[in-house]
Amino acid sequence: RGIKVGHVEAGLRTNDKLQPFPEEINRRIASVTADLHFAPTQLSRENLLNEGISDEHILVTGNPAIDALQQIVKMPAPAQVDGWLKEWGISQGKCRLVLVTAHRRENFGAPIESICNAIQALASHYGDVLQLVYPVHLNPNIQDPVKKLLGGVHGVTLLPPLEYISLVHLMKAATVILTDSGGIQEEATGLGKPALVLREKTERPEGVTAGVLKLVGTDTDNIITETRRLLDDPKAYDAMAHAENPYGDGHAAGRIVKGLLDYTS
Repeated sequence: RGIKVGHVEAGLRTNDKLQPFPEEINRRIASVTADLHFAPTQLSRENLLNEGISDEHILVTGNPAIDALQQIVKMPAPAQVDGWLKEWGISQGKCRLVLVTAHRRENFGAPIESICNAIQALASHYGDVLQLVYPVHLNPNIQDPVKKLLGGVHGVTLLPPLEYISLVHLMKAATVILTDSGGIQEEATGLGKPALVLREKTERPEGVTAGVLKLVGTDTDNIITETRRLLDDPKAYDAMAHAENPYGDGHAAGRIVKGLLDYTS
């Protein structure tokens, strides 16, 4: 029917079709089919230009995920989250929170076991002054090893998958975030929370360049070392926590709407 296609969050690339899989492939397919490309950053725009996309079909907008994040953080935390923060001693300043999310298929098998071993070691080292909280993906490839290695470990709380508002408020309360998620890399940056990325490659290198993200992979010792560095060294922590957010100013949706209206007028 000749329906025009707009691609939001266009131009993200690792240039490795298997990392992340299948997102890298899906993004390349979307770029071929799209008529309008709403790139979140200048680097995303450059990726599209290098693939032969015409500049007149690209609009740098920022990422609408930051729009949503900025709205959510203004809302009161759900009562359940407030209860958890009090239970763990976070609200009273007795304990610090490390939020963990790990679910990518690249991390199935030995990598997720290595991540869990690092979490277990951190919990043992810090004892009652650190709470590691892990909302666990429902995929059995994640559920089974996580529950086997971390179930019942003192200082580790395993939660079911969370609604977005609850997850955002846990991120807001966290001192450090360990994640293999793409979106949380942007959200952590938007909140000024140092995030250690449990991957070998990221399609969001702007956060690494800015200094708020660091690729640490899935090696147990490396995860432990980098997490302890942030928890024990205030200068290292502040350097990451005060990095610039390259992913948007909270007005991406408005720019996308304007781009659509301009295109159709």
